[in-house]
Amino acid sequence: MRKPPVVWTIAGFDPSSGAGVTADLKTIAALGGYGVACITALTVQNTLGVQRVEVVSAETIRQTLRALLEDLPPAAIKIGMLATAEITGVVSEFLEALPEPRCPVVLDPILRSSSGACLLEPQGVRLLRGWLIRMATVVTPNRAEAAALTGLAEDDGEALALAVRQLGAKAAVVTGGDAAGDEYSEDVLAYELEGMEMVETLRAPRILSQATHGTGCAFSTAIAFGLADGKSIPRAVTAAKAFVGRAIERAPGLGQGKGPMGLERAGE
Repeated sequence: MRKPPVVWTIAGFDPSSGAGVTADLKTIAALGGYGVACITALTVQNTLGVQRVEVVSAETIRQTLRALLEDLPPAAIKIGMLATAEITGVVSEFLEALPEPRCPVVLDPILRSSSGACLLEPQGVRLLRGWLIRMATVVTPNRAEAAALTGLAEDDGEALALAVRQLGAKAAVVTGGDAAGDEYSEDVLAYELEGMEMVETLRAPRILSQATHGTGCAFSTAIAFGLADGKSIPRAVTAAKAFVGRAIERAPGLGQGKGPMGLERAGE
């Protein structure tokens, strides 16, 4: 029997299970992988928004990562909410110390929640921009996050994707699902292929739904699984976009705000 790829998620905990490590683990399981998690922060939230954040100690995170590496080495790592500069530094140091060739790393640079809560302090953003991104295989910001990382305006997805990639990542996907008013959602992928800079726009009909909580988490995690499963970056990104679309369409209709997607069935 073929062993499933082990995919790590380093992210925050959402008690409503729409986003964060629980959404990541559901995504990995739906796609056929084995997910393990290092929780960076506990949040008090529901589908209506984030009310409070309690950060896990950096030392606990350091020990968790070491323990997992001893027993369950990753085929890929997804990184989400980091909360503080200290945690960002611990995760960056851990990745830097991994033996080469390093497994694929997908970074979802979560700076704010969809309800507006700050989820990474300013010094953490600077460390992410100047250190952690350089170790990422794929970075998956939305337009607002890409603009915050690069200083560019939000309206040019191609320029944002190229600018994020130039911070050191092998590839960047600037997601456009959160943009309002268009018939289609557009994600822009920038990556290097045989020394050439490639840019692709991935379009899909916009799905009108309130079940969009955790779309970025599921998207980045599905990319990590695809890379762990041997897909190229473009194929992993395309498959992840399709997975999230199915998950939105199969949402269970729970919650009074931005509800959870149907991740458990989206991999069928």
